[in-house]
Amino acid sequence: MGQENTQRFGDFALAEPLQRAVAEIGYEQPSPIQAQSIPPLLAGKDVIGLAQTGTGKTAAFALPLLSRVDCSQRFPQILVLAPTRELAIQVAEAMQSYAKYLPGFHVLPIYGGQSMGLQLKQLARGVQVVVGTPGRIQDHLRRRTLQLDRLQAVVLDEADEMLRMGFIDAVEDILQHTPEERQVALFSATMPEAIHRIARTYLREPVEIKIKSATKTVSAIRQRYWQVSGTHKLDALTRILEVEDSNAWIIFVRTKTATVELAERLEARGYACGALNGDMSQALREQTVERLKSGTLDIVIATDVAARGLDVERITHVINYDIPNDTEAYVHRIGRTGRAGRKGEAILFVAPRERYLLKAIERATGQSIEAMHLPSLADVADRRVAQFKEQLLAVIEGEDLAPFESLIAQYQEEHDIGLGEIAAALAFLVQKDKPLLPAPETRPSAALDTAVPSARPRRERRDSDGEGKRQRPQARRESSAAEGEPNMRMYRLDVGEEHGAQVKNIVGAIANESGLPSRLIRKVQIAHDHSMVELPADLHDSVMEHLKKTRVCGRPLQIRPLSSGDAGRESYPRRPAVRRKTTTEPAEKERRVARPSTRKRERRT
Repeated sequence: MGQENTQRFGDFALAEPLQRAVAEIGYEQPSPIQAQSIPPLLAGKDVIGLAQTGTGKTAAFALPLLSRVDCSQRFPQILVLAPTRELAIQVAEAMQSYAKYLPGFHVLPIYGGQSMGLQLKQLARGVQVVVGTPGRIQDHLRRRTLQLDRLQAVVLDEADEMLRMGFIDAVEDILQHTPEERQVALFSATMPEAIHRIARTYLREPVEIKIKSATKTVSAIRQRYWQVSGTHKLDALTRILEVEDSNAWIIFVRTKTATVELAERLEARGYACGALNGDMSQALREQTVERLKSGTLDIVIATDVAARGLDVERITHVINYDIPNDTEAYVHRIGRTGRAGRKGEAILFVAPRERYLLKAIERATGQSIEAMHLPSLADVADRRVAQFKEQLLAVIEGEDLAPFESLIAQYQEEHDIGLGEIAAALAFLVQKDKPLLPAPETRPSAALDTAVPSARPRRERRDSDGEGKRQRPQARRESSAAEGEPNMRMYRLDVGEEHGAQVKNIVGAIANESGLPSRLIRKVQIAHDHSMVELPADLHDSVMEHLKKTRVCGRPLQIRPLSSGDAGRESYPRRPAVRRKTTTEPAEKERRVARPSTRKRERRT
C-alpha cells in the first residue's frame, strides 16, 4: 500500500466492450480498491474487500464480473445483494453504463414496495444480472420466479449494513440457493463476527483486501458544498469565480474530455484558464503548471491523475466540479490548497442523487461540510463595483496622472462637459466588455438564485367580484403568452438510442451550451437513430451553429428545425421488447436499466 499506484484501467484484462465503455466514461486510474480487486476477480477467485462507501467498490466488482457475462444466455449469471433500494438502483445503473457496448445485456434491480407483476415480466423476458435487496430476492425464491442455479458470481455489497438492518439470515438463505462452485465477492466497511462467519462458511480461500480510510483533512481548509442542478453548473461556477476572494483555482472534473471543454467555456467568458489531463505531454503539463505559478493562468481544469503532486502556492481554491466517487480522491484534491499552514477553500458541487457520496466523504474525513448559498446577481454586481473601485484607487496611488489631468482639463474646456460625465464615459470604455451590472438578457436562470428551487406558484385570476379562481387551460395559455412565453417548435438531433443517448444527456448538453433554462427544453423524444426536442422557435443563429457542433455520446447534434409537417412525419419504429419514454419534463431521466414502475395500475371502469 505504500507504493504509488501507477496502474491504468487499460492494464487489466477486461473484455473489450467494457474497456471501451470505461474509456468513454473517462476513468483514467483505478482507485486502491479497484486496483487490488479487479485482478483476482478476473481470475475467478473469491474476494473480501474491507473499504468504506465511496471508494469505488461498484466498478471494483462490476467490471471484472461483467467481463465474463454471456449475453446470448438470458438467465441470471450475477446476483448483487444490497441493503437498500437506493443502493440497488445505483449499482444497477452503474452496471448498465459499464455494459453499454454489450449487445443484449439486461440488468434488473429488484426491491420491495414495487410492482411484483412488472418484476415478474422483466424476469420472464430474461436478464443476465439481478441487483436486489435480500427481502425481495427471498420473495422471488419462494415464488420460484427467480432461478439462481446457473449463477456465476454473487456479490454482497455493504455486508455490515445488511447485518445492521437485520438481513443476515436472509443473506445466508439466499447463498444456500446458489451453486456451490459460484464465485463470491464480499465488501464491507467493517468485519463483525457474523460477517466473518459468513465469509468462513461461503467463501473459498478468499483474497483479503483492506483499504485504509481517508486521512483527516487539514483544518486550515474551509469545506463547503452547493446542491447543484446539472444544467446550471457552469453558470454557478462563474458566479463563484466572480465573487470569491481568490488568487488561483484548480477545478476538478472526472474525465479528460471535460477538462478541455470546461476550459474552453470559461475562456469564452473571459477567464485565463487551461486544461491539465493525462493525454497531454509531460512538457505541456509542466508548461501549464508554470503558467499557473507565474500568474499568467489563474484557473486550471484537471483530472485526478494529472494533478497528482501539484503544489502551487497561489492556489487558494479547489472546486470539485464533478464529485469524486472515491473519498481518497477527495482528500487528495482539496489537499492542493491549504498547504504549509496557509488557508484554503474547497467547494463541492453535489447533485441531489449524489448526496450519498457527500455523506461518505464526511464519514471518511471525520468533518462535516457546510452548505453554501450561491452568490446572487446582486452579489456579482457588488463584487464587480468593488473591484473597479480598487483598480481606481491603485491607479490613483501608484501612477503619474499629471499628463492625463491636463488632457481632461483641456477636453472639459473644449466641450464644456462636467468632470463627472467625462469620468463616467471613461469608466464605460474600461468596463464595456464586462459591465459592472449584469444585463438582464445575459443573466443566468433565476433558478440559480436559490439553493433549492421553490415550487412554481399556482397562477390565479381575479373575477370582477374579487374572488380568486383556478385558471382554465385556455386562460393559462393566454396568460403565458401575455407574460412573454416564447413560441416553441420541434428540432431534430442526429443522436439517438443506438448511440446511447438519454434524455438527461440531451437536456444537459443543450442547457449548458445554449444558456437556455431547462423549462424551455421540452418534449424530448429518443428514437433509434435520432431524437427530437421542443425549443424556442427564435433561437439565434450563433446558438444554432454552436449546438450543431455540440456533442452528445460522441456525436455532433447537427440540430435543425422541423416544420409541423416534418415533425409529424418523423418515424419512431417500435421494437417489441423496448418501450421508449417521451417526456415533457426536462429533469426526467430516461434509464435503460429495467427498473420496476412506481405507478399504480389504473382501475378498469
